[in-house]
Amino acid sequence: MATLWGRMAAVATVVAVGSALAATAGAQEGSATHWTNAEAVGSGLGPVDSSALAATPRNNQEWLHYGGNHAGWRHSPISAITPENVGSLQVAWAFQTGTTGQLEANPIVYDGIMYVTSAYNRLFALDAKTGAVIWRYDHSQPDDLRICCGPANRGVAIAGDAILMGTLDAHLVALHRKSGELLWNTEIAHHADGFSATSAPLVLGADRVAIGVGGGEYGARCFLDVYDTKTGERVWRFYTIPGAGEPGVETWSGNSWETGGAPTWGLGAYEPETDTLYWPTGNPAPDWNGDLRKGDNLYSDSILALDATKGTLKWYFQATPHDVWDYDGNSEIWLVDIEHEGEPRKALVQANRNGFFYILDRTNGEFLKATTYVDKINWASGVDAKGRPILNPGRVPVPKSEGDVLICPGIAGGNNAAYAGSVNPDLGLAYVPSIESCFYIEKGESVFVKGVPFFGGWFSSPDRDTGEAYGNIVAIDVNTGERRWTHREKLPVMAGTLSTAGGVVITGNSEGHALAFDAKTGEELWRFSTGSGIRSQPMAYELDGETYVAIGSGGGGLVQEVVGSPTSLPYGSTLFVFKLP
Repeated sequence: MATLWGRMAAVATVVAVGSALAATAGAQEGSATHWTNAEAVGSGLGPVDSSALAATPRNNQEWLHYGGNHAGWRHSPISAITPENVGSLQVAWAFQTGTTGQLEANPIVYDGIMYVTSAYNRLFALDAKTGAVIWRYDHSQPDDLRICCGPANRGVAIAGDAILMGTLDAHLVALHRKSGELLWNTEIAHHADGFSATSAPLVLGADRVAIGVGGGEYGARCFLDVYDTKTGERVWRFYTIPGAGEPGVETWSGNSWETGGAPTWGLGAYEPETDTLYWPTGNPAPDWNGDLRKGDNLYSDSILALDATKGTLKWYFQATPHDVWDYDGNSEIWLVDIEHEGEPRKALVQANRNGFFYILDRTNGEFLKATTYVDKINWASGVDAKGRPILNPGRVPVPKSEGDVLICPGIAGGNNAAYAGSVNPDLGLAYVPSIESCFYIEKGESVFVKGVPFFGGWFSSPDRDTGEAYGNIVAIDVNTGERRWTHREKLPVMAGTLSTAGGVVITGNSEGHALAFDAKTGEELWRFSTGSGIRSQPMAYELDGETYVAIGSGGGGLVQEVVGSPTSLPYGSTLFVFKLP
């Protein structure tokens, strides 16, 4: 235990030192480090409008959303990459970000320009054919960031002529896509209260963008916001924990709702036809001691369906009521049309961090089915007819004096929103990266101090220490929740997946290999060593008749530290772009 928390303290120290250095560099210049562009760039395409955002991916030259489309599929329409030729991918160019911290980004590509972020909110606009820098923005960070698990940023969004990025100090910024000029900078919340923003924003239309916040580990009362993309003004806010007198507050004993967490740091999905915004929420606070927050603790560990114009709740589904295992429910969600028991259904599916794959009716939130997608699960034996977990006795955290309680999956999952899966709609398969690592979790004291971690316990990683932790890529039938194939890796998988119309799945592993598989069979087709662990989200695009695949290489962060990775492998931070010969 002491060794683990010594490692966590070291990670926290690295994060704090990096933050201080970033703040110092900004102070020397009097503002954020910022290089703009005055040259003509791109091929002359106009602003990205609402119809383009709704239709994407409408052509192979674009990747306009973190999830590829509003439904979150991470599926490329490119058919040129096939099981027969993916093994011939070769490096076209590589770009060093120059930062420490894990590289988790998913690039956006439009008008021949790639927009990619690295840790500490360094944002680059690059020539998508050559990797040449067009402009760069380094967001100036304070020296007292409140971040849980590393200084990651997962990417940007595009709307009109604006590139939008959330920041570690809980701001939302907009920059001009061609010049890099700062258009506006809005504070979402006070970072010193425990808030941050690490995931990509989700653009609903050219005039509206949604973004969530982290803060569950700090006991912050979290929320989901929508902003005007042109002005940066907030349109609405939905608190993920009901306030005094509101429906659902009765699921929190006493005034525990005030410090209840339920972060929204992952990414949701949007259905333009019904103007519905779907968003997953995370763990209640404190994480491992639920004594002071008796009840189901709505709307933590839930999926919310919200009116995207008004910000009002349409329905919710809670996967892990009264979570004391830290099953942060922020894993990505997918909107898919399926057949369930012989009938067509408009569905929402999710590989939740708690080890269950959920199938819901997205029109009303009705629970349809849940299956397990992990190899090791012991906290629950299944779910009941309403989707509530059936708990196994003796699998809840207790004080250390009462013995060790082993929980599977561990606090990192299963799947995690930090490594997003994908869906091939033609095959009806979801491709889910997964960690197989059990944890000892113990209940501890719960004392809330604003801006200070509010865990209520501790954990340790026996599978990491004994070398028993490993990872899977799992192909799951979105109609039934059943596994179709599983690929096993020696170490936990912490990279996202990309599905392609050509029948290939692309991802990476903790040993630093970029990987490709046959989408139907799971056969490994390609492996390339990048020199550092992969925690990013791959994407693909075509320009001037050539096909490219981008994947970031660069390990680090708390999750990798606690589940296991090669100790000899440097962290690094390099974007690799491959192409077919």
